[in-house]
Amino acid sequence: MKHRGRHRRRRRSRALRAALAGAALALTGAATMISASQATVADDPGALEPLTSATRTDALRLTEHRVPRPWLDRLSAAMGEPVGVATVLGSADRTLRDAADCTTGEREALPVLPAATRAYCWDPADTEGWRPGAVTTSGDAEADGRWGAHRVLLSAWTRDDGTPEGGLARVSFVDADAPDRPGYTSALLAVPVDRGHDYRGLASPVSGMVWYQDKLLVTTGAGGREALYVYDLDLIQRATTDADAVGRVPGGWAAGGHPYVLPAVASYRLSDTSGAARPAAISLDRGTAPVSLVASERVPAEGDRPTRLWRYAFSADPARAGLPAVDSAGHVDAVEAYETGAAEVGGVLSHRAPGATRADWYLGRAAGGDDGRGTLWRQDTDAARAVECGADRSQRCWSGQAGSLSYWEATGEIWSQSGRMLFAVPLTSIEDALD
Repeated sequence: MKHRGRHRRRRRSRALRAALAGAALALTGAATMISASQATVADDPGALEPLTSATRTDALRLTEHRVPRPWLDRLSAAMGEPVGVATVLGSADRTLRDAADCTTGEREALPVLPAATRAYCWDPADTEGWRPGAVTTSGDAEADGRWGAHRVLLSAWTRDDGTPEGGLARVSFVDADAPDRPGYTSALLAVPVDRGHDYRGLASPVSGMVWYQDKLLVTTGAGGREALYVYDLDLIQRATTDADAVGRVPGGWAAGGHPYVLPAVASYRLSDTSGAARPAAISLDRGTAPVSLVASERVPAEGDRPTRLWRYAFSADPARAGLPAVDSAGHVDAVEAYETGAAEVGGVLSHRAPGATRADWYLGRAAGGDDGRGTLWRQDTDAARAVECGADRSQRCWSGQAGSLSYWEATGEIWSQSGRMLFAVPLTSIEDALD
């Protein structure tokens, strides 16, 4: 039986590689049809410009607000003992399909070049009416890539209610220990209210997400001063009813039909400074000491100003595990900042190769708005370089919606999500495509 199982896995692996290669060839062929005007370097964002003056970096400041511990204790007392990630994974009730079983239309969301080496599509019945958001992994949480005994992928989704702000937000926990058929289940993101007697849903798209130590940091969309919310992955609560409502209901607790709910433990508010920068994409950089949170804002293609990129340091205080470093006033200040000419930045990553004197910044950029194929740029303070593909050397080679970027150091892979596809590309493949 083990022998036959091994052969089945090999056949599926060959089928997956063939499907991904076929998709890449088909998309490369499509890329050759892009007009020469689209393939020019007129959109070259140029070199990064450092921001050093306080008047320019004050707009990047955030202010921390912790949810009072009695509020969280009150929720736990009413809802029952919190559970951890392992319990959530053990109750997975959905399964991702690998790329070989995805439709041609679903695979069109994958990058043209470099090609994904692992890719999955979501259960259509589970994602209908939901918009995909950011991705993070247990490779962010811990340097060895495991949370306890598990490898885990987290994927954010927002209910599409027809508004830019979006409806409810959820996070899907994917069991990455089963790469052939990863199981998953989801938890609603919530915010405690009424002194911990109830909670409301986080009504916002999640375009950026980082899991560091036991904390999950997520971005919020425009519409309020709160820019980031933080969740404790040791404080996952079970819903007691599958009702579509959210919060306390007659006879129990509801999470919009999901089996679990995550109550926020902290939030971070934008600066009152004119032109305050709202983090839209975020990622983790383990190449700094201490580890840092990398952020970018999203400036529309028709915008008349540069895009800001910056980083915050994480706290080295064990009592503040997984939280950004703050000063005595609760302020989180950028420790490094730049401007770039790139607009529509949907994903940001900073990585310093071993032996390098500085980090490279990678930007996933949508092709204007949310439509079309994106561009992947590598930038530093000297120049910018984009991945090119097709006979006319088009720069429109990246995933369609240019989603968030998350680097899994232990495997050397960058994970992202576009459309209904969750996929991984080796960083070495990106470097080869850029050289």
